[in-house]
Amino acid sequence: MSIDDLRAQYEAYPYPARDPADEKKRLVTGSPSHLDEVVHYVFGGRLDRDRPLRVLVAGGGTGDGTIMLAQQLADSGNAGHVTYLDLSEASQAVARARAEARGLTNIDFRRGSLLELEGLGPFDYIDCCGVLHHLDDPAAGLRSLAGALAPGGGIGLMVYAPLGRTGVYPMQAALRAMTEGLPPAEKVALARRLVQQLPPSNWLLANPFVTDHRQADANLYDLLLHSSDRPYSVGELAELAESAGLAIGALIDPARYDPATWIKDPRLLKRLEGLSWLERAAWTERVTGGMTKHVAYLLRPADLDGAVARPDGPEVIPVLRDLDGPALAKSLPPGGSLEVELLGSLIPIPLPRLAGPILARADGKATLGDIHAAIAATSGASWDQFLTQFQQLFKALGGVGKMHLRR
Repeated sequence: MSIDDLRAQYEAYPYPARDPADEKKRLVTGSPSHLDEVVHYVFGGRLDRDRPLRVLVAGGGTGDGTIMLAQQLADSGNAGHVTYLDLSEASQAVARARAEARGLTNIDFRRGSLLELEGLGPFDYIDCCGVLHHLDDPAAGLRSLAGALAPGGGIGLMVYAPLGRTGVYPMQAALRAMTEGLPPAEKVALARRLVQQLPPSNWLLANPFVTDHRQADANLYDLLLHSSDRPYSVGELAELAESAGLAIGALIDPARYDPATWIKDPRLLKRLEGLSWLERAAWTERVTGGMTKHVAYLLRPADLDGAVARPDGPEVIPVLRDLDGPALAKSLPPGGSLEVELLGSLIPIPLPRLAGPILARADGKATLGDIHAAIAATSGASWDQFLTQFQQLFKALGGVGKMHLRR
């Protein structure tokens, strides 16, 4: 698929479909590139307010990653700057309108290809969400991004995964055979008619993890009519990263890739003990079968050590994401559990005895030392006892993206 074809698609159907008026109601957040997540998985939990973060959003679309990062940088007091880059003028117009609705002034909007970054950068962090898998040569795209990455920086990446998209690629091929050469609007109309006529045996109808064909025209087009779209397994993603001189530092969310989340038989789990964490993640992808995408943080191999924050000392600050700690603490009995949805299933996450007292004090400012001192005054828990309990809590909540760490 040529660059001109990509540009034409997104001029006709800016993706994802967004209304700038909605910025008054909510901030769209997600992974990769939530600032707390980036700080945790790329910068070891450290974000220096006095050092402006240089960010590139490569393939910014209608602005989700750009707006999220720009708003979170502004809210955090970091004078960082986000460079938005995209081929489509129509997509950029939506992103600009969203920024204006929020009064954001820390975004530099540019039109262009991520294959042509000469003169831009270096960047401390690069977001590339849902883009590389649409290029004729994804490896060349990743090499281009790696070349613009500053020392110690990282890339937040999302690519499609094959097993959870069962049914998508046969439908793409079927539609390609009957819509070649037609204008985008006619392609969408034919695709909608075909979806309505599919026989019950069609795998797309049986796939509960893919629903874009039931949504806005832009979403349907991106799912079923894109002429360049290839998925990556965990192993293939690791190879792609290596081809650009990078390595996978983390897969999001970690619990999705942990065999123990899904398999409870200790005899089976013991057979996996000799595998590396990436090999275990690849095994889990095959067994679950429902992963539609992979979100990963990529770093240079020399930067892997220390890039991910660890719950190992009194100076660590737990930061909750999309959780009201005090409210949860009130409803949580000692040794209770939290139910989370993973791949369409409700998974109970056991929490340690001190989860409630810790969550009640986790306000994004208090250090573990502060929280321990407050809890020890009533419980008498030693530092080692407290830290063991916190590490269990962090494995549970951090594994599902509900807690990150700062220093």
